[in-house]
Amino acid sequence: MVKIAIAGGTGQVSREIIDALVASGKHEITIFSRAVRAPRLLGLPSGTKWLTVDYRDKNGLVQGLQGIHTVLSFVQLLSDPNQESQRNLVDAAIQAGVKRFAPSEYGRSKGTTDMGWWDGKQKIREYLEEVNRKEKVLEYTLFQPGLFLDYLAFPHKTAKHVEPLQIGFNFERHRAMLVEGHEDAVMTLTTVADLAAIVARAVEYEGTWPATGGIRGNRLTFSQIIEIGERVRGHTFDLGKVKLADLEAGELKSSWDLEAVHKAVSQDQAAAFQKTVSIGFLLSSVKGAWDSSDEMNHMFPDYEFTSAEEFLMKAWEVKP
Repeated sequence: MVKIAIAGGTGQVSREIIDALVASGKHEITIFSRAVRAPRLLGLPSGTKWLTVDYRDKNGLVQGLQGIHTVLSFVQLLSDPNQESQRNLVDAAIQAGVKRFAPSEYGRSKGTTDMGWWDGKQKIREYLEEVNRKEKVLEYTLFQPGLFLDYLAFPHKTAKHVEPLQIGFNFERHRAMLVEGHEDAVMTLTTVADLAAIVARAVEYEGTWPATGGIRGNRLTFSQIIEIGERVRGHTFDLGKVKLADLEAGELKSSWDLEAVHKAVSQDQAAAFQKTVSIGFLLSSVKGAWDSSDEMNHMFPDYEFTSAEEFLMKAWEVKP
């Protein structure tokens, strides 16, 4: 049995992982949240504890973390540019004697290059390295499953809590964005369910966590993803090829744009953010940011990851 604290426990990804941890029936789970609403109103699983916290109050965090073995952080990155909440959480975890910490990385790339909206990830990575520089005071790992395979089913929902999100591969409208001459750029695609299952296993792992916890559900090039899309949808894809030089100049000369934006972004910022995300996604893919490593695959060699083609065949069967 592991005593676990979930920071930011009402988010979509955190709730998927909480469900997997609860299903194991092995752990004592405390959910940290700024919200004061009762857990039953949020639909959280019974058997979990609830603690309303103020991430600015380091002493309060230390008190809440007494006896905790593992902290899984899902603190929202966009709403805290300086990452003060996670910094305070790291400091409090060390002071409280927590053994393991996983920062807010889930459903993310291994790199942050050309993705300024994820600068917070890099800040926390550097902070964790800093606090452990002289001696290891906190074991940690960066869970990096690449892009959620579930997003290729947009607009259909394939996970219990994670909502559909439109990306540069649009299976619904048979189209995709890619950088001309870089069709072999690699994407790691992992289902939400597989991520949750691996995190649940990692919590029980008796060895030392690797600093980088790459999770490789499927490793595919842009061309391979498009080929799968055409087989699954039975339709040729319209390829919106853009030039690398244009992207580096901040220009997105594509025949179509993204329409869906993360709920953390206000409507007046939507258009600019859509453009920024599209450019960043394409540039970072060319530079290898989405080619996740496979440390967790080696830790759990018996785990069978969901095949991209099988998952998408099922997700799109009998869909118009």
